[in-house]
Amino acid sequence: MIKDSGKGLFDAIIVWKLDRFARNRYDSAHYKAQLRKNGVKVVSATEVISEGAEGIILESVLEGFAEYYSDELSEKVIRGMKENAYKCKYNGSFVPIGYVIDDDKHYQIDSLTAPYVKDAFEMYANGMMIKDIVEYLNSKGIRSQHGKPIIKTKVTAMFNNSKYRGQYKYRDVVIEDGVPRIVSDELFHKVQQRLEKNKQSRSRFKAKEEYSLSTKLVCSHCGAFMVGESGTGKSGTIYNYYKCSNVKKHKGCHKSSIRKSVAEKLVFEKVMTEMFTDDMIEDIAESLLKLQQRENTAVPLLQRQLADIEKGIENMLNAMQAGILTKSTKKRLDELEAQKGKLELDIMREQIQTEILTKDQIIFWLRKSKELDLTNDDNKRILIDTFISSINAYDDKLVVCFNTREKTSASVLLTGGCSDSGGVGAPVQTSQTTENTGFAEFYFCLKIGLSAVCPLF
Repeated sequence: MIKDSGKGLFDAIIVWKLDRFARNRYDSAHYKAQLRKNGVKVVSATEVISEGAEGIILESVLEGFAEYYSDELSEKVIRGMKENAYKCKYNGSFVPIGYVIDDDKHYQIDSLTAPYVKDAFEMYANGMMIKDIVEYLNSKGIRSQHGKPIIKTKVTAMFNNSKYRGQYKYRDVVIEDGVPRIVSDELFHKVQQRLEKNKQSRSRFKAKEEYSLSTKLVCSHCGAFMVGESGTGKSGTIYNYYKCSNVKKHKGCHKSSIRKSVAEKLVFEKVMTEMFTDDMIEDIAESLLKLQQRENTAVPLLQRQLADIEKGIENMLNAMQAGILTKSTKKRLDELEAQKGKLELDIMREQIQTEILTKDQIIFWLRKSKELDLTNDDNKRILIDTFISSINAYDDKLVVCFNTREKTSASVLLTGGCSDSGGVGAPVQTSQTTENTGFAEFYFCLKIGLSAVCPLF
């Protein structure tokens, strides 16, 4: 409007009261000066202001009062919202996926969407990429507060939202366990570590050499990720190794580097010996089948969305019957009808898709995985992302934690030297635990789509 005033399109701007034009005196004076320069007046419809000197004083008083009222109202609103915050009540803005607001304005867990939020955290913590998580959430009918498909930025914001670990925050008010938690502190912090790692370094994807362990290998001294690095010896030979990121940044850690060839050879051998025995394959298949029998909450969620769409269609039809028929209403009705058709198809697909994977399919995939060519970088990534949760690097050993719950791990000694300057001796096996307590994390790697992990079907 201020810009158009210079085109000579109008002579005056009429406002109900002066506080409708601007809420502070600086803005008011600034824009009125521009308007006067363009020959345009600002006229109040309810306030009689003369053209003389007394009118200037009156206008200044009215604008000053409007600014005072605005600031006072802001303080009252903030004070009221802080009172709500101390009671852990909803303070407006968007409601995170996985929660609903009850009649008392408190956060409650949405039983239909919360399981998928937890799934997303577990998937990311165990190495899955955000784009695959986005695909998974959209396939289950999860939508944003505006009813739109989930996108990468939405998932990233979800992972950074401390409400999911039960923390209520508003300005300087922070209350632990003020919101029903969906994920554990351990899982939330594991996700934060991976987010920070991916933000600081993309070495796995930027480097010419593929460092398959770079998103799994953790320094036992300081807890930082170990990342890929290379160096050239006096003879011109290029050496590749894993180095603690805090050592690279000179942050006080003194963990020695580990030869890439040594670490990867030992880890892949450990995966092959631990995960592909006949007993383990049978246990994995049985555990995955049990997990697939969990209640499917996708159908009720889709049905709730369908009910909202049908209500919107009914409102549009009522408006048309009342004589409100424009191009916009017709376009909106067509959009709602298209959404309804898609939701009905999604519901039908979910209802007939009782089991994505059969036991024979799982066993077949596992046995085929055992035959993967480990000279291929893609195959290495498949094994690491699917089977390994984390690898702790000690001075004398690597401890491999598998995606079969926290109690399933195995360690291997690094003897004969494993640093960038030492030789390589034969690995020595140490005691190990392989207590099979379930395969929740591993399950996600398969269920997101076998073709995406290992195109065998």
